[in-house]
Amino acid sequence: MTGFASGQGEALGLGWSWDLRSVNARGLDIRVRVPDWIEGLDQALRALLTKRLSRGSVTVSLRLNGNGTDAVQDLNEAQLERVLSAMARIEEDAMARGLSLTASSAADLMSLRGVLDTPHQQADPAEVRAYLLQDFVPVLESFLASRQSEGAALTDVLRNQVAQVADLVTQADAMADARKAEQQDRLRAALARVLDGQDSVDEQRIAQELALIAVKADVTEELDRLRAHVDAAHALLDADGAVGRKLDFLMQEFNREANTLCSKAQSAPLTAIGLELKSVIDQMREQVQNVE
Repeated sequence: MTGFASGQGEALGLGWSWDLRSVNARGLDIRVRVPDWIEGLDQALRALLTKRLSRGSVTVSLRLNGNGTDAVQDLNEAQLERVLSAMARIEEDAMARGLSLTASSAADLMSLRGVLDTPHQQADPAEVRAYLLQDFVPVLESFLASRQSEGAALTDVLRNQVAQVADLVTQADAMADARKAEQQDRLRAALARVLDGQDSVDEQRIAQELALIAVKADVTEELDRLRAHVDAAHALLDADGAVGRKLDFLMQEFNREANTLCSKAQSAPLTAIGLELKSVIDQMREQVQNVE
């Protein structure tokens, strides 16, 4: 199921922004993109998402910077001392060799790695993780609300499609009854052609063949199972919690019965109804992929 949410926060001299989104997937696939130095944040976010979600390809991204309102950069005096000592030795060696070096400015020194501590280097990773996890909760709730809103709209679409299936099953039932007389006439004509000019007839064998033909053409069981699937679909759409995988399985059962109906139809109008059933079921199956 698709969904999206974002959020921003700042604390401890840090500013951050969240991006949480998902697209359709048969199972649950979570991808977390967070800074490596915040130990345990990846696992904690995965645990929160796994607890609340059961389906979808979910991506959560965190952008962290030092632009918080209390962001500062402190001079790392120890690192500066190491840099100055190294520069002095370099200049000494250069003079001994008769080389002239360009003078370095304070800006040059400040740009060297480690001379100025960035906020995340000053911050305690455990404290930062606690702030981030607390800030992530409303982002997750907003994300779930967006998925819930889409789910409500999808429920209406699926209910309408289930109603179409129920109507087509009713039409197929009426068509199956209407073709019975036609089937009987065809069987009698075929039987008359077979028996024409025959001196002896194996009545038991004929009865067996007629029974077999009748069974192969009977769609009562398929229509009964389709009605049962319609009831099961309504029950799942009325249920609370995650039902996407159950609906996915139910779509396979719908399709199986529709295929059998088409293979047994032996009638153009009934075949047409079966094909329409397959079309609606296929549309349902696509929508079900969006359901949690």
